[in-house]
Amino acid sequence: MPATTRPQSRLPTLTGMRFLAALLVFVYHAATVFVFPDRDAAADVQFVTGKLAFLGVSFFFVLSGFVLTWSSRDDDTPARFWRRRLCKIYPNHLVTFLVAVVLLVVLAKPLTGLVPNLLLVHAWWPDPAVFNSANVVSWSLSCELLFYVLFPVLHRGLARIRAARLWWWTVGVVLAVLCVPVVATAAIPATTGDPMQAGASPEQVWLVYIFPPVCLLQFVLGMLLARIVLAGRWIGVPLPVAALLLVPGYALGLVVPYTFGVNATTIVPVALIIAAAAVADERGTPTLLRSRTAVWLGEVSFAFYLVHYLVLLRGRELIGVDQQWGTAGEVALLAVAFTLSLLLAWALYAGIERPAMRRWSRPRPAEPPDPPTQPLPRQPSPLRPSVGHTYGYGGSVGVQPARPDHRPDRFPHPPGPGLPPLPPRREPVAEQPRPQKRRW
Repeated sequence: MPATTRPQSRLPTLTGMRFLAALLVFVYHAATVFVFPDRDAAADVQFVTGKLAFLGVSFFFVLSGFVLTWSSRDDDTPARFWRRRLCKIYPNHLVTFLVAVVLLVVLAKPLTGLVPNLLLVHAWWPDPAVFNSANVVSWSLSCELLFYVLFPVLHRGLARIRAARLWWWTVGVVLAVLCVPVVATAAIPATTGDPMQAGASPEQVWLVYIFPPVCLLQFVLGMLLARIVLAGRWIGVPLPVAALLLVPGYALGLVVPYTFGVNATTIVPVALIIAAAAVADERGTPTLLRSRTAVWLGEVSFAFYLVHYLVLLRGRELIGVDQQWGTAGEVALLAVAFTLSLLLAWALYAGIERPAMRRWSRPRPAEPPDPPTQPLPRQPSPLRPSVGHTYGYGGSVGVQPARPDHRPDRFPHPPGPGLPPLPPRREPVAEQPRPQKRRW
C-alpha cells in the first residue's frame, strides 16, 4: 500500500471516542425498549434521542476510514489487511449471531435472513426482515466488510491526489452525502411506516442509512481527512470548537425531514471532531479521553455495540414487554442492562476478539530449515605430541605434522584435567655398539 507522508502516532483520544459513539447507540435503543409510566415524558425522551443511533454509526464509519488510512504501512499487502480485518470483526459476529439465534428460538420468534446475516451481506437487502435479522445491529458489519474489501484500491487512488486538492475532494464527498436524502426522497415514495420514522418509508431509511455503497461515502470521507492531517493541511479547528458545532447540527437533525436528519446535518461536525482529535493526539494535547479507563472502554466498544441490543431487547422480552416497574424500576433495569452489557462486552473482547486477533490475524513465521548435518573434523588429542617429541625411555612417537612454532624442547599441550603429570623428558641414550663375540 502507498506510504503516508510522515510517521503516525497512536490516537488514544479517538479510541476513547469509540465508546462514546457506542453509548449513543445504547441510549437510543434504551429509549425505544424501556417503557416509562409517564407517556408524555417517554415521548419527549424518544424525540430527543431519536437520532443518536444515526450519529453514533456515522461516527463509526468516518472513524473507520480515518484510522485505517492513518495506520496503513508500506510493507502491507491486501491479503494481510483483509486477514486482520476479518479476524477483527467475524469472530465476535459469529458468537453474537449464535446467541441471537438461540434467544429467538427460546422466545419463539421467526428466523428470517439468517444465511445473509451469517455471511455479512444482509445490509444489501431493503427488507427489514433481512437487514434486521438475528442480531439487529450487525447490519453495520455488512457495510464494514465492503469498506475492507475496497480499501486497498481506494487507498491507492486517494494517495494519488495532490495535497493541494484534498480539501476539494473532501467537500465533494460531503456534498454527495447531502444529496443522498434528496435522491431517496425523490426516488422512493414516503409512507407512514414506522412511527419512530415519521414521514419516511423503511426503504428510504434503508437507502440513506443502511445501504453499503451509500455508507461508503462516509468511510471515504474519513480516509480523506486522514490524508489531510498527514499532509499537514489541517485548517486548525480545535477539538472543543468542533464538539460544540455538533450541538446545533444534531438539533437541526431533529426538526428537518426524517431522511435529512439521519446524517446530513451532523456529517461535517463529526468529520471535524475526528480530525481535530487526531491532531490533538499527535501534538500530545491532554484530553479527557486519553485516560487508561477511557482507552479500555474504547477497546471493548465493538463488543459492547454487538451485545447491547441483545441485552436490551431480548432481555426485556424475557422478563415481559408489558411488565410495568415504575419509573424507579425502569431506571434500575436500565442500569442493570448497561452493567450487564459492559461485562459481556469485556468477556467477548477478552475471550474471543483479542485471542482471535493474536492467533489468526498474522501468518505464522516460517520455521528456518534445519542446518545440513556434516561430520565434524577430527580434533587432535590434547595429549598427543607432535613429530619429533619423545618421552619416557626414549623412542620417537607421534604422527602429527610439525607446526611452524614447534619447539622440540617443550611439550605443546598440557595434560588434561585429572591426569597425572607427564614424566620429565629424558635425553635419548646413544646406542652402544654390541661387543663382538670372541672366536675360539
